[in-house]
Amino acid sequence: MIQAHDKDALRVVMRGYRSNSETTAFVPTLGNLHEGHLSLVRKAKEVADRVVVSIFINPTQFDKAEDLAAYPRTLDNDLALLKKENIDLVFLPQADEMYPLGSATRVEVDGISDILEGDSRPGHFSGVATIVAKLFNLVQPDISIFGEKDYQQLMLIRRMEQDLDFGIEIIAAPTAREESGLAMSSRNNYLNEKQRNEIAPNLYAEMQHAKQMILDAQNDYLGIQKKALENLAQKGFEPDYFEIRNADDLSVAQADDKELVILVSAWLGKARLIDNIRVSIR
Repeated sequence: MIQAHDKDALRVVMRGYRSNSETTAFVPTLGNLHEGHLSLVRKAKEVADRVVVSIFINPTQFDKAEDLAAYPRTLDNDLALLKKENIDLVFLPQADEMYPLGSATRVEVDGISDILEGDSRPGHFSGVATIVAKLFNLVQPDISIFGEKDYQQLMLIRRMEQDLDFGIEIIAAPTAREESGLAMSSRNNYLNEKQRNEIAPNLYAEMQHAKQMILDAQNDYLGIQKKALENLAQKGFEPDYFEIRNADDLSVAQADDKELVILVSAWLGKARLIDNIRVSIR
């Protein structure tokens, strides 16, 4: 497994892959890797000759300095996990490598950046779009893999890729879940044992309950959302949002929509958890 710590070293390796006509799949991460990340890596191995992973705690996507400072740094363990997965290259830049002094350019994806997560975390999606665009330019992969757990982020990346003509195939990987149904996330490390095992799984259960109500032809979406928020609060969460949206563009769901997505965000102690599930009406 090759480790590249700067742009020039990365470009040298990537030129070699391209000269051999080898396809490349790219998985960008913040580090603190878990089974969810590794599921993306395994998907990448299925679809390309070479797999590149980046580990970079991107400062511009954190809306609070304390959240950036608190993000777990587990590089040694991350590298051991990636080596076990037999990936080809890991890119490990520092902040001054990605954002040299005087950097003034940011990428904005209008509309989708301002709702849900964007509303709760101002500037977050500009940071995401900017770093992913920079990484796409550096790696120049054929394919990039993103998890469906961050559904809004996935839609934002698809929109940016299309609008900026990167020519990269964006593949979505299913949300990896613990046995309890809790979506795997680095944020789960902030939960104590009771929160993780007894309370947090209710987030997924509440979405499943709402999904069944929709499939049972109940289309009072505002009523379903309101009741879900009440239920989550009663179970110990501080809900941020529970929304039923059109799965194609995240617009507010209408009664005749057939493809929906339920998106939820809630605080549990120090952890802000997000999750989603799709609903197809036939």
